[in-house]
Amino acid sequence: MPNRYRERLQERCQGQLVVTVDRDQCLLIYPQPDWEEIERKLMKLPTLNEQARRLQRLMVGHATDIELDGHGRLLLPQQLREFASLDRNGVLLGQGNRFELWDEQRWTQHRDAWLQAVDTPVGLPAELETLSL
Repeated sequence: MPNRYRERLQERCQGQLVVTVDRDQCLLIYPQPDWEEIERKLMKLPTLNEQARRLQRLMVGHATDIELDGHGRLLLPQQLREFASLDRNGVLLGQGNRFELWDEQRWTQHRDAWLQAVDTPVGLPAELETLSL
């Protein structure tokens, strides 16, 4: 974890984090208190909605507690590293109340595709339109 975030993470959550998967095949890393709020929101979604259920299964089902070590490092479980294809080089992106951890090559490909994409609206069920993850 970069130095500029370590102190804030120690103050905010004593280095207690939660890592989970994202649909874009990266990992999401939340401070423990922020994750607990996200998890509550996810579990309040209607379970009869197929997309909501998938999101619950992915994010809550893969949520794993991790802790910053004394040097600010994270020990990620093998299953999550494999999911995100993390081998050598990674990219850590601050995203407000969370971080995204990407395989460098995958990040570059996605970033370039997003930069070239034409803006088209994505249809979400009404229940998910107000959800902030």
